[in-house]
Amino acid sequence: MSIPLWLFLLVVGWLGVKLFRPPFWLVVVLLLGGYLLADSFLAPAIDSGTQTGTTVVNDPPK
Repeated sequence: MSIPLWLFLLVVGWLGVKLFRPPFWLVVVLLLGGYLLADSFLAPAIDSGTQTGTTVVNDPPK
Protein backbone atom coordinates (compact mmCIF):
# COMPACT_ATOMS: atom_id res chain seq x y z
CA MET A 1 0.00 0.00 0.00
CA SER A 2 1.32 3.42 -0.82
CA ILE A 3 -0.09 6.77 0.23
CA PRO A 4 0.72 10.20 -1.17
CA LEU A 5 3.32 12.21 0.73
CA TRP A 6 0.95 15.18 1.14
CA LEU A 7 -1.63 12.95 2.85
CA PHE A 8 0.97 11.49 5.21
CA LEU A 9 2.25 14.97 6.11
CA LEU A 10 -1.29 16.23 6.64
CA VAL A 11 -2.10 13.37 9.04
CA VAL A 12 1.19 13.76 10.96
CA GLY A 13 0.66 17.52 11.22
CA TRP A 14 -2.92 17.12 12.40
CA LEU A 15 -1.89 14.55 15.04
CA GLY A 16 0.97 16.76 16.18
CA VAL A 17 -1.32 19.75 16.70
CA LYS A 18 -3.99 17.66 18.43
CA LEU A 19 -1.61 15.76 20.74
CA PHE A 20 0.99 18.41 21.61
CA ARG A 21 -1.17 21.55 21.33
CA PRO A 22 1.57 23.98 20.27
CA PRO A 23 0.73 27.68 20.26
CA PHE A 24 -0.60 29.02 16.96
CA TRP A 25 2.32 31.43 16.54
CA LEU A 26 4.80 28.53 16.75
CA VAL A 27 3.00 26.62 13.99
CA VAL A 28 3.05 29.73 11.79
CA VAL A 29 6.74 30.42 12.47
CA LEU A 30 7.74 26.82 11.67
CA LEU A 31 5.72 26.72 8.44
CA LEU A 32 6.92 30.13 7.29
CA GLY A 33 10.53 29.36 8.28
CA GLY A 34 10.48 26.08 6.35
CA TYR A 35 9.03 27.79 3.32
CA LEU A 36 11.66 30.53 3.39
CA LEU A 37 14.53 28.08 3.98
CA ALA A 38 13.45 26.04 0.95
CA ASP A 39 14.30 28.97 -1.32
CA SER A 40 17.48 30.12 0.44
CA PHE A 41 21.17 29.39 -0.07
CA LEU A 42 20.83 26.65 2.59
CA ALA A 43 18.43 24.61 0.43
CA PRO A 44 21.16 22.43 -1.21
CA ALA A 45 22.63 21.55 2.19
CA ILE A 46 19.19 20.70 3.60
CA ASP A 47 18.39 18.58 0.53
CA SER A 48 21.71 16.74 0.74
CA GLY A 49 21.25 16.06 4.46
CA THR A 50 17.73 14.81 3.90
CA GLN A 51 18.80 12.45 1.13
CA THR A 52 21.72 11.13 3.19
CA GLY A 53 19.47 10.57 6.20
CA THR A 54 16.90 8.76 4.07
CA THR A 55 19.61 6.54 2.58
CA VAL A 56 20.96 5.67 6.03
CA VAL A 57 17.51 4.78 7.33
CA ASN A 58 16.37 2.83 4.27
CA ASP A 59 19.64 0.99 3.48
CA PRO A 60 21.04 -0.50 6.68
CA PRO A 61 24.68 -1.64 6.55
CA LYS A 62 25.23 -5.17 5.30
